[in-house]
Amino acid sequence: MAKVRVYELAKEFGVESKVVMAKLQELGEFVRSASSTIEAPVVRKLTDAFQAGSGNGRAAGKPAAPRKSAPAKPSAPSPAQAARPAAPKPGAPKPGPAAPAPAAPEAPVTP
Repeated sequence: MAKVRVYELAKEFGVESKVVMAKLQELGEFVRSASSTIEAPVVRKLTDAFQAGSGNGRAAGKPAAPRKSAPAKPSAPSPAQAARPAAPKPGAPKPGPAAPAPAAPEAPVTP
């Protein structure tokens, strides 16, 4: 077995690279980043640790997020939604009453 990158092992185990790097640190191995390579004996130790830590080879630290299935085709908006104006985006200036024009100074009244 040749040198393997940490992120490749993470993909193989179905976990994030951070989890694999943390496990390597627990095992006393030093890796700088997910693109670091590790030797075959270390890969075997890591594989054994992941399989012993959980029955199915997944890390017990984080379960995989469920995937959402995308709809087959986008649905058309209902008539009620189509008649409604779009909500303003956050941070956009809110429409409001127009600012009153500055008043012109009046002429002084003489008695």
